[in-house]
Amino acid sequence: MSDNAAFSSDLCVTDRRGNDRRKRSIPVAVERRSGKDRRAEQGERRRQIDPTTCERDYSTDEIEFMKAMDQYKRENRRPFPTWSEVLEVLRALGYRRVAEPSQMPGLSTSLPPKADD
Repeated sequence: MSDNAAFSSDLCVTDRRGNDRRKRSIPVAVERRSGKDRRAEQGERRRQIDPTTCERDYSTDEIEFMKAMDQYKRENRRPFPTWSEVLEVLRALGYRRVAEPSQMPGLSTSLPPKADD
């Protein structure tokens, strides 16, 4: 096309200031833009672990583990550590396997027979 070709106003929008798309009123099933803070409605996510404000009483070991995991996640910028990383944190706290495995909490079945080495 040449530089001096005429454009139809239907095909070319040169000024969008008059019809701000964000201010259009489009009907929706659920109004989510009420101006309220969504976090306040849903309950704010905890950034830090504060056992004193939780619903249950944690043991000293549980508090120590939660704080160690929080520290690991912050220092390594890992909001979702892998199970291998969780095991690393446990070992760094000094946990070692010293007893035979027992039944997992919440399972109704017994342990599978131990495999022969």
